[in-house]
Amino acid sequence: MQQTFIRIHPDDKVAVALCPLEAGTVVSLDGREITLLEQIPQGHKFALADLAEGESVIKYGYPIGIMKAPVKAGGWIHVHNMKTALGDLLTYTYNKQDSHLAPTEERFFQGYRRNDGKVGVRNEIWIIPTVGCVNNVATAIERKAQPLIRGSIEAIAAFTHPYGCSQMGDDQENTRKILADLINHPNAGGVLVLGLGCENSNIEELKKHIGPYDEDRVKFLVSQESENEVEDALSLIGELVDHAAGCKREPISCSELVIGMKCGGSDGLSGITANPTVGAFSDLLISKGGTTILTEVPEMFGAETLLMNRCENEELFEKTVALINDFKNYFTSHNQTIYENPSPGNKKGGISTLEDKSMGCTQKSGSAPVRGVLAYGERVSEKGLNLLSAPGNDLVASTALAASGAHIVLFTTGRGTPFASPVPTVKISSNSALSKKKGNWIDFNCGVLVEGTDLEALRDQLFDYVIAVASGEEVKSEKAGFHDMAIFKQGVTL
Repeated sequence: MQQTFIRIHPDDKVAVALCPLEAGTVVSLDGREITLLEQIPQGHKFALADLAEGESVIKYGYPIGIMKAPVKAGGWIHVHNMKTALGDLLTYTYNKQDSHLAPTEERFFQGYRRNDGKVGVRNEIWIIPTVGCVNNVATAIERKAQPLIRGSIEAIAAFTHPYGCSQMGDDQENTRKILADLINHPNAGGVLVLGLGCENSNIEELKKHIGPYDEDRVKFLVSQESENEVEDALSLIGELVDHAAGCKREPISCSELVIGMKCGGSDGLSGITANPTVGAFSDLLISKGGTTILTEVPEMFGAETLLMNRCENEELFEKTVALINDFKNYFTSHNQTIYENPSPGNKKGGISTLEDKSMGCTQKSGSAPVRGVLAYGERVSEKGLNLLSAPGNDLVASTALAASGAHIVLFTTGRGTPFASPVPTVKISSNSALSKKKGNWIDFNCGVLVEGTDLEALRDQLFDYVIAVASGEEVKSEKAGFHDMAIFKQGVTL
């Protein structure tokens, strides 16, 4: 018989409906029978005991908010009768939680070894505009360059964006960092950097951030200096194809694999199915010497102490405190509410407060110790679990993961989304209904976790799938021809 509800932790005061439950349904738990007082939608919470106004709501074993009004056992708990209990800037204490993952058997994927020793999981030609003024030129070049694909070249794609000029200070600097990170990304066998000529982030300025580069792999074109920039660009892309088309996949240890982790369009099952599965995957990859990166800092609010206490040392703890508080200051400096979350889609799916959302979100981190804390645009250097400063916005955060070195992004969702990022973006559904409805979007279904599939078995299936993707299997957004990117806008525009 299929399970119809779940209490995630023994201390929880609420349970979550795994399917729509009608009013009058009787559920049994710990020898008690509870009659549901109203309809409970899938992913939504109901009370396991009478809760008073002001009482903490416990889910995942932690408070996720407080009651705005009393509720009887069997009553629906959501935004109409509960609210966040979060404050603004907080003072944190480091209470180190020892966490250790025993090494497991080495695994290999079929990847590309670049001349500089870096590893890629794709062999693509990327067109990177320095400024939004040449976006249309970049897309025209992409379109006309498709017949040049040959050999092991898997795609020629332009990554357009609206920035690169009329920015100031750190805002401009961050744009340069992200562009340089993508130019250096090993998933690109060749890169054409397309400039205008008069922009702030012009090619000569950008070269300072790119650092040493392989002249056969990276080509530059200043449009204002060219009589026909499209024709000249196609000629340069031909040279890049000549350089990269002969690259071949070879066995590479998973210890060199870097995976980004992100969620979006979450629902009440995300923290029960998809995110814990990704967390188990993360632990498994790290046990093989690999690296994962967790981001979307605003969706750590309310669960941040779980990550802080897993920091390997006090220096990383202090960096994580700064990671959290700097993002809170970012909101307040723009006169915005820190806890303007969850989204309407999250609420419809059963998430009631930011604590509720964050507790589910951080399940993706598994149990590994935190070994690195990265600024926006900073490239990963520490193996193991890393935290990255980036907002919750799906495309911005996924681009940030790619820029920091992720070869692949695992993106969990309860609502679904078709977007892509600069690297293969695996869409993982939290519920089977979404997977069946949007088979053209969803790559992997974790809804089966509440339908009888074991977590360890599902983790292993996901690991095998990621190995297949790293070895060349296309995800749904790649099959659709989607290539997206977005840069975090943080300052004024001149």
